[in-house]
Formats: sequence, structure tokens, C-alpha cells
Amino acid sequence: MLGRVWAAGARLYRARGWIDGAHGAASWRDALAWLGARDGIAELQYWGHGKWGSARCGDEVLDASVLAPGPLDALRAQLRPDALVWFRTCETLGARAGHDFAARAADRLGARIAGHTYVIAYYQSGLHVLAPGARPDWPAHEGLVRGTAAAPERAARSSRRAPRTITALTPRLPSRVR
Repeated sequence: MLGRVWAAGARLYRARGWIDGAHGAASWRDALAWLGARDGIAELQYWGHGKWGSARCGDEVLDASVLAPGPLDALRAQLRPDALVWFRTCETLGARAGHDFAARAADRLGARIAGHTYVIAYYQSGLHVLAPGARPDWPAHEGLVRGTAAAPERAARSSRRAPRTITALTPRLPSRVR
């Protein structure tokens, strides 16, 4: 079901001129190989699943533990100096694990990292951006409804009234979160 929703979203974004390319990756290996063939990436949006401090593709997890030199080198080489890597995934930048992931990913990729602290769908709440060398300035407990920043258990669903909310039809970072 979600694969069809994301495919429809890619068609809509392409029809509106909001994207240059889309790839339905089955794994991070697949995604990184596809991205490694691109040149001069200014913005990368990964639409998929996430959890505190990670983004998931198929059965593979991209988290702080895999941000060492190696697998991401080809992607880093393709990113422009002012690039943005946006994880349009649930909770990726939430809790302490999300803070750690955002900082390490920004430094490792040499790019601004964007992501969310809430469970996202049409509404996408808790949008934050972190530049290389910076540290998160949003509360590590943002978006949590159960657990602590160190041991999160459940995140809130995005809503119109939640902080820093956009919709799935927002193609670019709003100026208020840059």
C-alpha cells in the first residue's frame, strides 16, 4: 500500500517540477548506488520509515553506527557544498538518538540534515535542520508521548497544531526552519 502512495507522490512532485528524479530503493545499498551515479546533488529527500536516530530502507537501518567512513563516501562526493539531506521519515531526529544521528550525519556528509521528531503522514511535525559542526537546539523530548529522551517508547502523531508542522505537499524547507 505505502509503495503505491509514495509512487503517486513521486508522480505528483515530478508533474509539478518539484523533483529531478526518484528511485524506489529496496535497500540502502540500492539507494546509495543510485545516488552515487548522480552528480551535484543540491537536495536529497528520503521518504521512508524511521525511528529515533535512524532511517530504514527495506530491512536495512541507517543510524549513527554506520556513519563511519565507507558506505556514505560516494554520496558525500556527489553532494554540493550547500546540500540538504532531508529525512522525511517518522521520528528520525527525535530523542537523544535523533540528536546524535543529526549531528553525526551532518558532519559525516558535510551537508545540512533535516528531519522530523513526530510520526509523520500528510502532516509532518517537528521539522528541524542541523548544519555541519552545529549541535541540535530542539528539545530531545519533543514529540514523545511515552518514555524519556534517553529511552523513548512512543511518539506523537503529527497534527496541524503540533510544532514546526508542514504537509506532504511542501516541496522545500520553509524559510522559518532553514
